[in-house]
Amino acid sequence: MIPPKPEPRADRVSLWRYLRLFRRDILSAQPARLYRAWMAEFRTPFFRSFLINQPDLLTRVLKERPDDFPKSDRIGEGLRPLLGESVFLTNGETWKRQRRIIDPAFEGGRLRDTFPAMWDAGKAACARIQPGEVEVEEQMSHAAADVIFRTLFSIPIENDIASQVFTQFRDYQRTQPILNLAAFLPLPRLLPRGHRRKTKATAKAIRGLITRLTTQRMAEIEAGTAPDDLATKIMTTPDPQTGETFSTAEMVDQVAIFFLAGHETSASALAWTLYLMALYPDWQERLAAEAQALENPEFSTVSKLKLSRDVFREALRLYPPVPMMVRQAACPERFRDRDVPKGAQIVVSPWHLHRHERLWDNPDGFDPARWQTENGRKCLREAYMPFSAGPRVCTGAGFAMVEGPLLLSMLLRRFRFERIDGQDPVPVAFLTVRAKDGIRLRVTPRQAP
Repeated sequence: MIPPKPEPRADRVSLWRYLRLFRRDILSAQPARLYRAWMAEFRTPFFRSFLINQPDLLTRVLKERPDDFPKSDRIGEGLRPLLGESVFLTNGETWKRQRRIIDPAFEGGRLRDTFPAMWDAGKAACARIQPGEVEVEEQMSHAAADVIFRTLFSIPIENDIASQVFTQFRDYQRTQPILNLAAFLPLPRLLPRGHRRKTKATAKAIRGLITRLTTQRMAEIEAGTAPDDLATKIMTTPDPQTGETFSTAEMVDQVAIFFLAGHETSASALAWTLYLMALYPDWQERLAAEAQALENPEFSTVSKLKLSRDVFREALRLYPPVPMMVRQAACPERFRDRDVPKGAQIVVSPWHLHRHERLWDNPDGFDPARWQTENGRKCLREAYMPFSAGPRVCTGAGFAMVEGPLLLSMLLRRFRFERIDGQDPVPVAFLTVRAKDGIRLRVTPRQAP
């Protein structure tokens, strides 16, 4: 059985029809030819956009010359009410300074320090799930948010402020598309940016709650009572070039993107992985057997979860949480004998790249064993980027590749997940790739609590 994907549009449509389709779901709004094209051009009266799938073009844009292809402001227009000037949206020297401060917190040694918090969040997730029909997207959102709060602020999701942030963010992610009106129209800065009123109100509420957490942590740092977690590490790390640390206001922006990237994307990936396990029970049983290694919960155990890692990697290929990334040409370029003007939008689509018919063997099929093949290893280097690539690769990529296989193994060790006839999910893209009506699975215990 082939895992589900949206039916692409096959015909040409007007710009305004495309905008309506895009706002509803960016995946089904795209034409089928993007699964075979090396490059595609999209024109509007206001800008030109080039989607690239050709590996050497991706290398040029993301790895070799990233400063010539900064993050597009058109993406920032939609996310700035929540993310402010976070590392996800900034460019140039501002971005480089932010990464110099943030990156040390996610180095290999620090991942070992976060393992106990991940383990506790996994145990809490197993305790929350009850046998029967379960909406696993909701459960994985809860679990991923718990991981973020435990590793970042040393508090569980049951903490009052953490719980409020989680609830507010759940509302936000269903009302905020990846791009809004300002992404398509040249609106002057003084004009409204096309944000929904509810979206702006929810973003303001979330930022207010995060401000309370960061202000409290800053006071604990000054008093010498702060726990040694990711927030403390980031807030006390000086920029090696200037010696400056983040202010409380700057930290609010960074916490917002840590929560978005670390919670929303992980929840999406884990939910789709559980669905794939229900769709392919033979693989589920293999992972459940491998998960017996968790009898001794130590960080070194993660290295033994090889099948779980391959399955999670394959789920990220089929359902990359961030389906599209947009860069902007800072100077005139030439791609595939075609002129690319300064200011053109360069779209990198992990969704299409990961299923590209001219790159991957069996592109739409679920095959975790592909990573041990020559084609799989080649595509892993050239055509696989669920966390982006190059200098702007997600700083939490290593974190995610510990969290995902670990929580997956803990869940499969405790429960069996089965598909429910007639309730297969349909992927759509909001902030991340989610299921249109959620992912419902039948859950039965394997092991007593």
